[in-house]
Amino acid sequence: MNRRFQGLSAIALLAFTALPAAAETPDRAAIAATVEQQHDATIKALRDWIALPTIAAEKRGTPEGAEYMRQLALDAGFQMAKVIPTDGVPGVFATLDAGAPTTLGIYFMYDVKQFDPAEWNSPPLEGQMAERPGEGTALVGRGAVNQKGPEMALLAAIKAIQASGRKLPVNLVLVAEGEEEVASTNFAQVVAVPEVRDALAKSVGVFIPSALQSKDGSANITLGAKGAVEFQLIVGGETSDKYPKTDIHSSNHARIESPAWRLVKALDTLVADDGHTPTIDGWFENVRPLTERQKQLLTESAAMNPESAEKALLGVGQWIGNEDYITSLERFYSQPTVNIQGLVSGYTGPGGKTVLPGRAEAKLEFRLVPAMTKDEAVSKLKAHLAARGFDDVQVIISGGYGPNETEEDSLMVQAQKRLFENLGIPYSIRPRNAGSWPGVVFNGPPLGLPATQFGLGRGGGAHAPNEWFLIESSDPKVFGLDQVTMAYVDYLYVIADEARKAAK
Repeated sequence: MNRRFQGLSAIALLAFTALPAAAETPDRAAIAATVEQQHDATIKALRDWIALPTIAAEKRGTPEGAEYMRQLALDAGFQMAKVIPTDGVPGVFATLDAGAPTTLGIYFMYDVKQFDPAEWNSPPLEGQMAERPGEGTALVGRGAVNQKGPEMALLAAIKAIQASGRKLPVNLVLVAEGEEEVASTNFAQVVAVPEVRDALAKSVGVFIPSALQSKDGSANITLGAKGAVEFQLIVGGETSDKYPKTDIHSSNHARIESPAWRLVKALDTLVADDGHTPTIDGWFENVRPLTERQKQLLTESAAMNPESAEKALLGVGQWIGNEDYITSLERFYSQPTVNIQGLVSGYTGPGGKTVLPGRAEAKLEFRLVPAMTKDEAVSKLKAHLAARGFDDVQVIISGGYGPNETEEDSLMVQAQKRLFENLGIPYSIRPRNAGSWPGVVFNGPPLGLPATQFGLGRGGGAHAPNEWFLIESSDPKVFGLDQVTMAYVDYLYVIADEARKAAK
C-alpha cells in the first residue's frame, strides 16, 4: 500500500483513483497515477515557493516574487507568461491555449502576510511537516494555506493532465498579484491592460483556488465576499503645529495637546457606544440586506457547521450581545464593519516614561457588503471626520476594493455543486465570505464575470503563526494534497461539460 494512504481503507483508495461520478474526466486513473508520481516534486515546489515570500507591506520579495510566479506558470505548461508592471508590486499574466471551446479564468495571489519567527514552532519559510492529531500530516509555513498550497495543487493538476498525454479540457487565463494582503492596491491596473482584459473577457468565469473543506469532510460554496479598505489615521507634529514634532516631557500636556487623545476622540466617533456598530454619516444608506434565500442558506449552513466548533476555533464563549448562532451568522455575513487593527503611540516598554507622544497612528479596515463601494466608504469617512472638525487627522488609504457577488445559478457555482454531488461530499452554500478577495475586479464592470472560490482539502492559521496545509489526511472524508489535486482536475472537466451544455 502506498505510504501516503496507510491507514485508509481500500474503499477510500478506490475513490481516489476511480470515483464513480468522475465520468467527465477521461482516463482519470492514469491522471491520478501521474499525480501520485508527482507528489514529492509538488511538495518540493511548494516548499521552494514558501521559501521566497513576497510581503508588500514590508517591500520584501519584489520584484522577485513576480518573476518566480511567471516561471511557475511556464513550468505548469502555460505557453505565455509575462510580468505586468503596476504603480506598486507587479502582477503576472499567463495563458494556456488547449484548443478548447471554453476558457476559464484563474486568480492567484503570490504574496503572503508578515510573520514573526519567534511566534512559530518551526521556521516559517522552511515548510516543515508536522503531525496534526486526528487529521494527518500538514506542511507548516507562511502561505501554506493562504494561498500557495491550494494554488500549487492546481498547478500540479494542470501538469498531471498534460503529463498523462492529454490536452486540458479548457483554455486558461491566469492573473496573479503580489498585493492581495494589502487590499490589492494596484491589481485593477493589471486587469485593465487591454491584452489581459480581452483574454479574461473570453472566459466563463474566474476562480481562486482555496482550501474550503471542514474537519468533518463537508465542503463550502461561497457566492461572493465582502469588500475591504485598509487605511491609517495619523495625528501628530506632521499633521498640525499644535502637536510636538517628537515625544516630549509629559508635564507639557498641561499646555500642549496630545496626539494620542486626539486620535482616540476621532476613533470614538466611528462606532456607537456598543463598540461595534458603525456611526459614520450615511454608512448604511447603500447596504443591501440579506434576501430570504440568503437567510435560508445561512440556516442550512449552520446545521453543517456547529456553533460549538466555531466558538472553539475562535476562542470565544459568546457572540456580540450573547446573540443566538443564526443571528450571529446573519450579522457576520451582512454587516459592514469598522475595525481597528492596531494602535501605536508613545512609549510601550516596561514601566512608565512620562512622555507626551509626538505622534499617534491607528491602522483600520472597513469590510464592505453589497451594494457599497470603496470610493463611497472612503468619501464618507473623510466627510464624517471633516464635519466634526478633525481636519488635523490625516487619512491614508493603502488599498481596497468593493464586495463581489456571483449568482447561485451561475455556471461556476453549478459546476461546484455537480462536482460535490458526484463525489458524494456534503456541502453548504454561504451568501458570501466574511473575509475578502478582489473578485469585484472580475464581476464588476467592464467584465461582468462570475467570480468564485473553489477547492477541497484543509488548512488553517492564515495570517497567524504556524499556518498549515494538510498533505496526508488520516480521514478518508478529508482530502490530502493528491486528492485536492485530483479535485481540480475533475473541476476543469466539469466546467468544460457545463459550458458545453449551456452552449446548446
